Amino acid sequence: MIDLTGKTALVTGGSRGVGREVCLLLAKAGANVALGFRNDESAAHSVIEQIRLGGKHAVAVAGDVSKRDTFERLFEEARAAFGQIHIVVGNAGIWKRAAIDEMTEDQWQETLDTNLKSIYYLCHFAAREMKPDRSGNIILISSTAGQRGEPFYSHYAASKGAIIALTKSLASELGPENIRVNCVAPGWVSTDMCSKEFENDEFRESVLLSIPLRKLPTAEEIAGTVLFLASDLATHVTGEILNVNGGSVMCG
Repeated sequence: MIDLTGKTALVTGGSRGVGREVCLLLAKAGANVALGFRNDESAAHSVIEQIRLGGKHAVAVAGDVSKRDTFERLFEEARAAFGQIHIVVGNAGIWKRAAIDEMTEDQWQETLDTNLKSIYYLCHFAAREMKPDRSGNIILISSTAGQRGEPFYSHYAASKGAIIALTKSLASELGPENIRVNCVAPGWVSTDMCSKEFENDEFRESVLLSIPLRKLPTAEEIAGTVLFLASDLATHVTGEILNVNGGSVMCG
């Protein structure tokens, strides 16, 4: 039922974890994909090869998402390869522990630059790209941390809470231009970002007990919600914060 044939999707943080699965699932639905990544070139090219094996096309652009020129190149290369950009997904982010009384300004700024400044750049260039066509779809990845907070990760939670507020603001601003803006807010996800924490059996069990469904989602399950929002099944959905957390945070 979901068919993205003829569409182009641009995904940040597309080489690993949730971003990787978003790229693969959008391509499986028919989209060509431009993915941004920072360091892991082999992982990025692995995604490209899988997409190409499925009969679609993809390009990868390396760069620091806290820098404007990264997004200039990413949008330019996507446009050069595929023409009009229809879907953008803001997924790049970091999650590093720091108690507030020990957190340095550099630690605070690194998280805000990577998780939030990157979203500003993405939305800035996406709006410029989409407004002339009066059509577009922006999907941002937040977190339950942005809804309920997270001890020892206050900088991360602050960045993710800001993404939720930005989603609602831009949905109102860009709606008259026929550009939809939505957000996916996952809880814990089984990816390498938190794999070290889950090596602790006691911690893993405590997380599972906090989730009514008593299981961790896969990255592909998070990607499925992105695919829904990117599709024509969601043409009247904008400003939505779609919670994908197994019931651990219930807020409508």
